[in-house]
Amino acid sequence: MRSFPIRLFSAALLAPAILAQTSLAQAQPIAAPVAAVQSWLARPESARRADDPALVRPLTRAQAERVLTLLGVDRRRAVAAEAAEAIAARQIAVGDKVLKWESKLFGTVPWGKRSLWISMHGGGNAEPAVNDRQWQNQIRLYAPAEGIYLAPRAPTDSWNLWHEAHIDPLFQRLIDAQVAVNGVDPNRVYLMGYSAGGDGVWQLAPRMADRFAAAAMMAGHPNEAGMLGLRNLPFAIFMGGADAAYDRNRIAAERAAEFDRLQAADPGGYVHMARIYPGLPHWMDRKDAEALPWMAGFTRNPWPKRIVWVQDDVTHDRFYWLRLRDAEAAKAGDTIIADVDGQTITVTGAVPAGTTLRLSDRLVDLDRPIRVIVNNRIAHSGRIARTASAIQQSLLERMDPDSAATAVLRLD
Repeated sequence: MRSFPIRLFSAALLAPAILAQTSLAQAQPIAAPVAAVQSWLARPESARRADDPALVRPLTRAQAERVLTLLGVDRRRAVAAEAAEAIAARQIAVGDKVLKWESKLFGTVPWGKRSLWISMHGGGNAEPAVNDRQWQNQIRLYAPAEGIYLAPRAPTDSWNLWHEAHIDPLFQRLIDAQVAVNGVDPNRVYLMGYSAGGDGVWQLAPRMADRFAAAAMMAGHPNEAGMLGLRNLPFAIFMGGADAAYDRNRIAAERAAEFDRLQAADPGGYVHMARIYPGLPHWMDRKDAEALPWMAGFTRNPWPKRIVWVQDDVTHDRFYWLRLRDAEAAKAGDTIIADVDGQTITVTGAVPAGTTLRLSDRLVDLDRPIRVIVNNRIAHSGRIARTASAIQQSLLERMDPDSAATAVLRLD
């Protein structure tokens, strides 16, 4: 398969997709709420008030779809401009941490439909030159049939290369940039890693499950990471049967059995595969490459009807269609389970005041009343209006239009 390094796509290449979306939004008669949003967008960014009446007017479903297109195109332009220098330099910074990467492009698909494969290298707890060699090896290790294969270099050389607290925001920003600039489909982002990179998959996949379509762990150790948060993320385990250091082979077999039990108890979730190759050591002689076609068979569902959210020691404020007011107030082990059954949403567990339900017609019918039950208490009964404000807030959080809420309900 022919491949070549990714470079910054020019504005001329981005323009057709953006113009096509804009033209689609403008092709039909404009209702007053949509026209008000267009007027808001026509102002300079410095003059756009977040509390503008245009953003809080109720929208019909069709109007919400058009507003999502308009706001999505605008946000894509802004993120692409912000990320242009980082994409050209192939590095992104958050605070004092810098994530560098190398990448290759495989196959040809329409702009906006491309997959992204984030592949984390091994090493750790070593001199930078050692981890650099591991990084260069990871760049050559896998080749998807299609997509951007991207091997980042860990920002540090510590033992826990890929699950320190700075990794999550760096990956969030990396994905946003690739979506906005290089036409990645946010529903086709895949996570994988070898050795210490596999350690990172165990840790990152549960806490960032809502950003990935599938994940594969190669020769890694989970340490204290749990599995419950993987309910909606297809997950693969690859291990050499003779890879006994740190009991990796034994623990991989135990985790595979635990996946079997979880899926038996919850048949709608915990899709998984496990390969423990008899006699193979830490290096699996590339047999684990079978992960890529398996992963490519999945696309993310950003609106699952059931969520199991378990906070790690690195806490998050958003997971699928739930959002916390303050992630710093959460603690490791806090668990929220949320289910949708028709027009009833049931939320149980550690649900703090100020938790927000991020809603969409892909989850419930927003034209009909919705009943919300929180820990056996009726928290809401009635309709919830679609607004441009809900859409805009979602897009400011992530360049991820498919996961953008069109209505929100805060639980007090």
